[in-house]
Amino acid sequence: MSNQATGFTPISSPGEEVQLSNEEILRYGRHLIMPEVGMEGQRRLKAARVLLVGTGGLGSPLGLYLAAAGVGTLGLVDFDVVDYSNLQRQIIHGTKDVGRPKLESARDRLADSNPHTKIELHEGLITSENALDIVREYDMVIDGTDNFPTRYLVNDACVLLGKPNVYGSIFRFEGQASVFWAEHGPCYRCLYPEPPPPGMVPSCAEGGVLGILPGIIGCIQANEAVKLIMGIGDPLFGRLVLFDALRMKFRELKLRKDPDCPICGENRTIHELIDYEVFCGMPQHEEAVNVPIEEIQPAELAGRLKNGNRPFLLDVRNPEEWAITRIEGATLIPLPELAQRYTELPAGEEIVVYCLRGGRSAEAAQFLRDKGYRNVKNLPGGVRRWAEEIDPTMPKY
Repeated sequence: MSNQATGFTPISSPGEEVQLSNEEILRYGRHLIMPEVGMEGQRRLKAARVLLVGTGGLGSPLGLYLAAAGVGTLGLVDFDVVDYSNLQRQIIHGTKDVGRPKLESARDRLADSNPHTKIELHEGLITSENALDIVREYDMVIDGTDNFPTRYLVNDACVLLGKPNVYGSIFRFEGQASVFWAEHGPCYRCLYPEPPPPGMVPSCAEGGVLGILPGIIGCIQANEAVKLIMGIGDPLFGRLVLFDALRMKFRELKLRKDPDCPICGENRTIHELIDYEVFCGMPQHEEAVNVPIEEIQPAELAGRLKNGNRPFLLDVRNPEEWAITRIEGATLIPLPELAQRYTELPAGEEIVVYCLRGGRSAEAAQFLRDKGYRNVKNLPGGVRRWAEEIDPTMPKY
């Protein structure tokens, strides 16, 4: 079932031992009667081994649709637990799963969707130390992550091992998708040779995302994965699909392989996985922020506010977040505006900076220190931890 138009062959080659049971034939009947799929294509799906990096917004539709389609083995990589704030878009998890590891929640939901799909769990972060060992056991990788260090890591591991990387990205109302496979076109580094400066591109936790958007982009990724497995259609090699949910418009950009790409170019300089946090100048996750700045714990700050020994409270979240909840008496200067407005702050007073979880405020505190503000402290855990430990009446988001 090779595709003559694009010159790629199916990534899955089932042996004679991969057969469909009568129950599976009934389950996949609407696939089997399609000439592009048939028995051979469904057997390829059953033989395929697909790694999903992330079981969140993109990983939810990916996992559900690939399992339902009959992919034989799904590997899941995640480290997080289900939070109420996930449920607006991460449809693989439910209210009953809040507080559970996402891997366990996803495994149970996928098993209910299709008991014929084998689920393999890889708990924890995917890192430079374990990525090659994990990725080489699968036919392809689907990137459902939301941070640049992991995107570059997944890309480089796929290039080094010759695996296709089905890429997707979402933010607010916009998403994009492509297929990076160095044997057939550009890789992620050809599109983005350098990561953006730290703080330039907000995360979904900072900027928000329309809950429906990951469903649309994740379905595009799942569609590309199925085509690659069966060797049908025209995959997104050398093409980047851009989607605008507000305007309901799709655009397509042509991508070229960069001959000077350090990982897939003719004279590549990257031959092994590197330190991607250093490369991107940022940690992989907001919770992993490790900025050498003094901190004040919520209990200590609450005590000082109560007895009148108030520091200057600086909130660096966005105005939309400020409207949801805030610590009484704080001043709002969103992080993107801080470089232009920091002179509004009292130079001689103690300043305590906070955000949602502590990542943006740590960055802001370091910026202020660099500008000569010496008595600056970060509130670790931000308003989320404040609501949990100090004021349970505060809404959490």
